[in-house]
Amino acid sequence: MIKIRLRRVGAKKRPSYRVVVADSRAPRDGRFIEVIGHYDPLTDPETIVIDKEQAQKWLSHGAQPTDTARRLLSKAGIIESPKTSKEKT
Repeated sequence: MIKIRLRRVGAKKRPSYRVVVADSRAPRDGRFIEVIGHYDPLTDPETIVIDKEQAQKWLSHGAQPTDTARRLLSKAGIIESPKTSKEKT
C-alpha cells in the first residue's frame, strides 16, 4: 500500500519533516517514491508547504495519508478536515 507520511530530517532536538509518498513497508526515514512537501513545527506559526497537484495525483492513485499527514493536508486545504472520534454527535 502507498502512504503519504512524514520523513524526519534536521538536527537533534530541531526536527523538520518532509511530506513523502512511500511504500507502507519502508522504514520511516528509508526509501520513498516522491517528496511532495515539507513541514517545520518549530516556526511560529508552523510552516506547511505541500504541492497541491502532486498530493491530489497520489490521493487519486489510492495513496492513504497517515493521521498526521491527513491533518497537514487539511490545513493546506487539499482535503476536507478529518473527523475525530472525540467529537460529540
